[in-house]
Amino acid sequence: MKKRLKVLFLCTGNSCRSQMAEGWARALKGDVLEAYSAGIETHGLNPNAVKVMAEAGVDISRQWSKHVDELKAVAFDHVVTVCDQAHEACPLFPNNTKVMHVGFDDPPRLARTAKTADKALEHYRRVRDEIKAFIEKLPEILDA
Repeated sequence: MKKRLKVLFLCTGNSCRSQMAEGWARALKGDVLEAYSAGIETHGLNPNAVKVMAEAGVDISRQWSKHVDELKAVAFDHVVTVCDQAHEACPLFPNNTKVMHVGFDDPPRLARTAKTADKALEHYRRVRDEIKAFIEKLPEILDA
C-alpha cells in the first residue's frame, strides 16, 4: 500500500481557507492525502466557513484553529500556502518539504462590504468551490 502524502494547508489565521482545504482534502482525497491545516496566527474557526462547507456536505465543525508551531513534529511532504500573507511569512520546513503557493481570496474580508448575510455567504461559497476545484487536482499537481 502506498503511503499517503502529508499535506499542510497554511494561511494567516487558520480560520477559513486552510480549514476548507483540509476539509475538502479529507473528504475527496483521504485515500491518498493526510491533510492538515494551520496558520501563522490563530483566529478561531470561522462559522461561515463551517456553514458553507456543510452546505456542500463536508463537516469541518470539529476542526480547530492551530498555529503552525503546533505541528512541528509532523514531517510534511508538501505545504500549500493558500493566502499571500502566509506565503510571505511561511516558515522553513525540515527535510525536503515542498512548498507551493495557491492564493485564494479572503471571504471574511470580501464579506465585510456585503449588504446582506446571504450576499456575504456568496463570497464564502465561491472560494469554497475554487478550493474544491484545486483539491480535485491533487496530488498530481503538487510536483508541478
